[in-house]
Amino acid sequence: MSEGAAGGAIDFGRTTRTVRSRRFSARVPVRIVAVSGGLVALAVVLGVVALGVGEYPVSPTEVVRAVTGGGEAFVRTVVLEWRLPIVLAAIVLGAALGIGGAIFQSLTRNPLGSPDVIGFDAGSYTAVVVAILALGARDYWTLAGAAALGGIATAVVVYLLSFRDGVQGFRLIIVGIGVSAMLGSVNSYLVTRADVGDAMAVGFWGAGSLSRVTWESMLPALAAFAGICVVSALLAPSLQRLELGDDLAVTHGTRVGAARLALIVVGVAATALVTAAAGPLGFVALVAPQLARRLTHSPGVSLLSAAAMGAALLMSAQLLTLVVAELYRTIPVGLITVCLGGTYLIWLLVRESRRHERTS
Repeated sequence: MSEGAAGGAIDFGRTTRTVRSRRFSARVPVRIVAVSGGLVALAVVLGVVALGVGEYPVSPTEVVRAVTGGGEAFVRTVVLEWRLPIVLAAIVLGAALGIGGAIFQSLTRNPLGSPDVIGFDAGSYTAVVVAILALGARDYWTLAGAAALGGIATAVVVYLLSFRDGVQGFRLIIVGIGVSAMLGSVNSYLVTRADVGDAMAVGFWGAGSLSRVTWESMLPALAAFAGICVVSALLAPSLQRLELGDDLAVTHGTRVGAARLALIVVGVAATALVTAAAGPLGFVALVAPQLARRLTHSPGVSLLSAAAMGAALLMSAQLLTLVVAELYRTIPVGLITVCLGGTYLIWLLVRESRRHERTS
């Protein structure tokens, strides 16, 4: 089986052909805007509920009153100082993962082309592990810088190893999986060589948790996310043109190499932002763009709807984490996303395999 045929077994199917045949339009369809607005509203509602869940229960009415500056002083402290940064982190970081996943799935034209599958998450994680164990770093900016550098370095390595007369999406994914496995071994070795206290800190951080997010770390993350959103909006037309294929993209005035490089940097930055703030949160970037595409019936991957879906998914996972903590014990949200995302990945692989058997 040729590489192109292998890649077809796990691909967008009719989506790629539809995208190639449609004319490029910079206007966002009404359905995408409506679905995205509904998903954002869902994330906000779930966030209001999450603000009231914990050792000190707060009713939704009291939550709204506290957010608007009313209510008792202690309730405002619980809601605004302790819980609101975590809820904002779930919404913002989920949106960032949706953007990162949408960019790479669009560039690779493959639903498996997300940062956590390709290995960029693993590169960010390895860099942060080195920063924590070797440098003793704990502050947000050091970890954020390490995560960004690790992700970009991994992206460069994967890109170069998969380059052969251009970069094919399937080859990029296979190389990324191999690099991710190697980095996983490096991470395990580093942890086994560390002190028990440092190893436990890295292990807890590596599980992915929003519980340690505070206003001190959230404010820089909000600023970085705002920048990612602005750049993503500027690059969205180029991403649409690249979905048409390089030749057609050039005819629409797109500098293919520069646009692809810029999109890769933005996608890695979105992933690194999440890794620095909360640790690796797997499968949200994989699932969000595809679920959003099915809801919007869009022929391609939309950054707007993927971001909204990512926010709703991570907020749902965080609320589920809080409920489980009330009923049993605290579980990092990263474990929830891995369990749910792993189930989706199995379903996707089975579905695509059956579709390929029917068409072959």
